[in-house]
Amino acid sequence: MDFNVKKLASDAGVFFSRAMQFTEEKLGQAEKTELDAHFESLLARADCTKNWTEKILRQTEVLLQPNPSARVEEFLYEKLDRKVPSRVTNGELLAQYMTEAANDFGPGTPYGKTLIKVGETQRRLGAAERDFIHCASINFLTPLRNFLEGDWRTISKERRILQNRRLDLDACKARLKKAKAAEAKAAAEHELRLTQTEFDRQAEVTRLLLEGISSTHVNHLRCLHEFVESQTNYYAQCYQYMLDLQKQLGRFSGTFIGNAESTSPPPAAASPPAVAAATLPAVPTIPVVPTIVGVPNSVAESVLNPNEVKPPASGTRKARVLYDYEAADSTELALLADEMITVYSLPGMDPDWLIGERGNQKGKVPVTYLELLS
Repeated sequence: MDFNVKKLASDAGVFFSRAMQFTEEKLGQAEKTELDAHFESLLARADCTKNWTEKILRQTEVLLQPNPSARVEEFLYEKLDRKVPSRVTNGELLAQYMTEAANDFGPGTPYGKTLIKVGETQRRLGAAERDFIHCASINFLTPLRNFLEGDWRTISKERRILQNRRLDLDACKARLKKAKAAEAKAAAEHELRLTQTEFDRQAEVTRLLLEGISSTHVNHLRCLHEFVESQTNYYAQCYQYMLDLQKQLGRFSGTFIGNAESTSPPPAAASPPAVAAATLPAVPTIPVVPTIVGVPNSVAESVLNPNEVKPPASGTRKARVLYDYEAADSTELALLADEMITVYSLPGMDPDWLIGERGNQKGKVPVTYLELLS
């Protein structure tokens, strides 16, 4: 019991001594032991690393999960050491709504078929987003969080200890200056030597930890490369999924849209700038040769081989290609933006498509990718 009381009294005395020393330093009434310039530089670099790591971590969390309530829920699950429940992505939810709408409108109708195709692509986009979030969380967020919750806490703890050792050292120096009797001076000098040794030892420990920030930067650099790689893969997947969807909708545009005139060209892989697109002239309607009476469109399409057809005596026009277009099969003609080709229509052709010729090459081309010239 007496030992505990003495320890509490000793701790209270040390705390009071440190508080007095700190207050007098702030008021300019006591001298302060300054750290060397290299040590101060290490401290500043460590603080900078901690502050920016926190900001990058928080903003990356916002990027991966924009919903603040969902982020709070995930944080609570992590603190409780419980598995975060699987959550449906926005793309997957949109796919579900589109599929259900298609079933109500009729999956065999043009609108229903289109909803199903777009919904399937949205589902694939949602799955790709889920994989990206999972990969980014493991390879990027977790290392940053481990630094803040592990290494940085250790550094902060040792810095607080160093601060206390420094206050003890300066308090001993002050007592030595105030000592008058030889016995008091001897005791103060002995105490000063002990506190100086403790301060130097703690300064070395803290210095080694601060110098380890360089290794932290190397580790975070590797994690940053992995984050960029996963993000690149994610956007590449999304781009490919949308290209595939665009081709599917373009291929069946005649079935889905009928004879409706297209008002704006679909975005392409290498679309022009927004300003240029806004000033493009409207695509004029090319005269279409009437469908052969008694020949269904499906039959006319089935016998249409672009490599075998011959251009009509009249009705051919020049066209400038607006966007790059990749041919889906051998019956289509690949296009390059700004090139000039000859186009014409054939009986029974889908009005959204034309036959395009470039030298000896021939094939179907989508009207929305062309600027028809007079």
